[in-house]
Amino acid sequence: MKLLMVTRADDKVKEIAELTHPVLKRYAEKWDADFLVLSEDYDSKGWGIVHYRLMRLYDLLEKYDRILNIDSDVVINKTCPNLFDIVPYDKIGVIYEDVGTRELDRKNRIRLIQLKWGNIGWIENYINSGVCLVSKPHREIFKRYNGKLWEKHGYTDVFFGYQIHRLNLEIFELDWHYNHMSIFSEAWNGRASRFDSHIIHYAGHAAFPDKGKRTKTILIRDDMKRIYG
Repeated sequence: MKLLMVTRADDKVKEIAELTHPVLKRYAEKWDADFLVLSEDYDSKGWGIVHYRLMRLYDLLEKYDRILNIDSDVVINKTCPNLFDIVPYDKIGVIYEDVGTRELDRKNRIRLIQLKWGNIGWIENYINSGVCLVSKPHREIFKRYNGKLWEKHGYTDVFFGYQIHRLNLEIFELDWHYNHMSIFSEAWNGRASRFDSHIIHYAGHAAFPDKGKRTKTILIRDDMKRIYG
């Protein structure tokens, strides 16, 4: 089976990529997967230009059987098992983020796209594509829907979520330890430490409780030093 790990990056995130990509490459190699940086913009607007680079997976899934997307602002912890072994081939491996302080906003996004594009019975389970594993049977997700992309808040998370539910594809819900964003360190989740998770995702402002005045780049650098020495 031919495997690939992809990540999205360009010169705008060069400092972060220089920190995280060596670790991503190491794990791709460990899991017998090729590694590819998606740096070419896709035909989209605003921030969607960056997010929709994942639409390239439609063509890549001709060559590869399975593709794991891991965003560049991610650190894989030393405890991380092989995601290709965990997620069944016929299911999409991803976490849900319509929880905690994001629950209302994410469910509003789910409602909005259905007001614009049609009701498909999607009520909850808003995905975060920052860590997402797909296989050949899921190629259709990465095609425009009626010639359109979702250009409002949420971009690919909303678009892919709509496609997944519209196409009736099955999701293998990953535990939040495989995509630990700052939301999972909130009080509702017991203020869980990101260092106890397999994959740390510094999405958005990476507003972890101990961030202080550090930039995201410095936070990632400090965390990697703590994890890898």
